[in-house]
Amino acid sequence: MDSLISLLCLAVVVSASHPMCDPVEVSDNSWIYVREMQLGCWTSFVGQDKAEVHILKLNFAATDVKMFSLEMTDARPMNLIITSRDTAHGLYKINAGVNIYKSNASTLVLHASEPHSNVHPIDFPGEDEELLRWATRRFGGVTSFTTVENLKVLLSRPTEGTKGGSGECVLHSEDPSEKHFIKIEATPLTSSFKSCSPPPEPEKQQPRGPTVNDEDAASELHIINIPEDANIRNLSVRVDTRKSSVFLRGPRGTTWTVLNPQHTKFCSNNEIVLPAMTHRIQPLFELSSDQAEDVQRKALDYFKADTFTSYTEMRPEGSQLLLVLGRDTPAVTETVTEAMLSTTTEPHQMPLLMQLYTSPDFHSPLDPNTKVQSDKRIYAEISGHTLGDIVLTIKVMSCFVHSKGSCPVVQELPFIPEFCSSNLCPTSTRLSFSLDQLQELSSTTWDLECSVKLCYSEKCGDGGRVKRNLEVTQPCQQTLNTPYFDFGLPGVLGIAFGGFLIGVLLIGALWFIKIKTGYPTGLDMASSLSSGCPCSGAKQQPSSSNPSASENSSANASIGSTQSTPTSSMA
Repeated sequence: MDSLISLLCLAVVVSASHPMCDPVEVSDNSWIYVREMQLGCWTSFVGQDKAEVHILKLNFAATDVKMFSLEMTDARPMNLIITSRDTAHGLYKINAGVNIYKSNASTLVLHASEPHSNVHPIDFPGEDEELLRWATRRFGGVTSFTTVENLKVLLSRPTEGTKGGSGECVLHSEDPSEKHFIKIEATPLTSSFKSCSPPPEPEKQQPRGPTVNDEDAASELHIINIPEDANIRNLSVRVDTRKSSVFLRGPRGTTWTVLNPQHTKFCSNNEIVLPAMTHRIQPLFELSSDQAEDVQRKALDYFKADTFTSYTEMRPEGSQLLLVLGRDTPAVTETVTEAMLSTTTEPHQMPLLMQLYTSPDFHSPLDPNTKVQSDKRIYAEISGHTLGDIVLTIKVMSCFVHSKGSCPVVQELPFIPEFCSSNLCPTSTRLSFSLDQLQELSSTTWDLECSVKLCYSEKCGDGGRVKRNLEVTQPCQQTLNTPYFDFGLPGVLGIAFGGFLIGVLLIGALWFIKIKTGYPTGLDMASSLSSGCPCSGAKQQPSSSNPSASENSSANASIGSTQSTPTSSMA
């Protein structure tokens, strides 16, 4: 009996460590909504009149109420071409810089909230490619082409609508919500959902394995399951929540296109496409079963998680659909959009971080408020994030410095790549800069900006730009013009020995002269020099005074001989 009770307790503990839930039919999923991918494009074109050119194609379902509104009072100058095959009514509010063009053959009816003369009926083709060519001939180019299903409200934002890159508009499947210059509200597609979430845990459990860190434990885990009998085979996913992990399971032959992989960790039993790098990732695991319990257990095991946030089972209808995860988080979405606009117009690029250092060991990060002398070399590390099990390498293309002030200056900053092993720098790259060229510039406050590419298996895509502020000061100038020599102990000893040697040689030379001249004492030499130089060429005259009685003849003879010796030798 005790053994049976122990087994039952063990079963309860195991079940509690693997929370599951049974999905039920829901009319509206609180985490995911679905819309169809549409044809469109986005370019860098601006007309000679400084006006952008936008084409808006409207499609409406037979059961939808065909009424919409255009809110464009804050829009930038533009020529807006509206086309639709349906009979619909639209209310528009525009400013004087917006001109609307509609086809004479169109059954669209536009109503103005105030009297306007900016709506121009004109003949233009209805086919997409022909309409693009017509607009290009008339206006010189096209800034964007956007297709919207069941439009309710289109709000134009007062931001530039152009996109870096080509000026030619080439139609392809896109997510219209990526275009930051407009906000679209449309009726979502009806889909069959089954959804559930596990009951909340009474208290936080301990991590199950060493691979789970604090960041993973705090992240959300969402599971999306497409049953085997579903007809859809091409799905795109956009995640509007931060710190999320997404488990994607679909029938054999399904392709998942992850539009913004920087927001999430992901995995799938199907092929995954990263459009930013035009790269395909093969299935990361095998799972043939589409049963909810099997899929949930596999997701928990793969991510080493204790629980999950949501489970969604769906059978969407359509050729190419977009699944948006994070429907009830509009504040997060707006914050992400503003952050993107401040750095790059590409919404699918991975956020990057640049950290500066003053030494090549990369141990002491440079505080943003610390000033660096322009004669010093600085070191930078640019890092990103992993995409699930996918590790992207960062390749720096170019770096510039932008001065801050009333007269901005932009200057390219050459850099040298610094080696870093893959174990130490799995998701980062290192480089160094010389600030010598900034010494002659008056500005001290700069923005250091580098353009990078993200690479995987030798395939690279645009990674955007990463920016960091930099305070630069000029080095101290030397006040003395004469060079300063710093001698060590060997130099001092060498100088002392040299002085001693020179002194010995000079004393030896004087001693040699003394011996040759024969003067016994310095006094005799001094008395002789007072009466004349004994080394001169003039002959010494004999003294006219009579010798004293105390002097003997041998001494006089010796002196006379001594005096005649140098004269004769010098002669």
